Amino acid sequence: MKYATFDGNGELSGRYDSRINHAIPPDAIELPEALWLATIREADGVWCLIDGVIEKRPLTVVPPDYGKIVAAERFKREAVGVVVSGMQIETTRDSQALIASTGLSAVLDPEYRCNFKTVTGFVEIGAAQIIEIAKAVRAHVQACFDRELALLRAIEAGEYRDEMLTEGWPDSAL
Repeated sequence: MKYATFDGNGELSGRYDSRINHAIPPDAIELPEALWLATIREADGVWCLIDGVIEKRPLTVVPPDYGKIVAAERFKREAVGVVVSGMQIETTRDSQALIASTGLSAVLDPEYRCNFKTVTGFVEIGAAQIIEIAKAVRAHVQACFDRELALLRAIEAGEYRDEMLTEGWPDSAL
């Protein structure tokens, strides 16, 4: 025998096969085989108990928020890092802010030098190298935002395909 239980909203909350489940809840009702199979195979709706009658209600299908999915991918790609003159440079949001402020110091003082922390450790660099790093990081981040915009335009035009999410991002050696 096949049984089902329903929650307070009439939604199917459990299915029980007496050949498999020995503890059938007392409020379970017997289901015909066709309905039992339909509840397993139903794709566009769910079976519910409404006023003592089992009937089908349509499921509410919520489409994916592709804009949020693309933005999350851009954020992840933005932070993968870049290699500048053999130095592995982080491109997280925190790193971008530190690099921007260091770059400003280099612009204001061409003789500026600092101990700069790369992924592999500290290096002493001067203003020219700092500016080179800042430009590379900014170019990488901008390329990520440009790719996000291209994907958003594809979504708006109805041309977006799931595989596009992993294509066209800036390369990174990290």
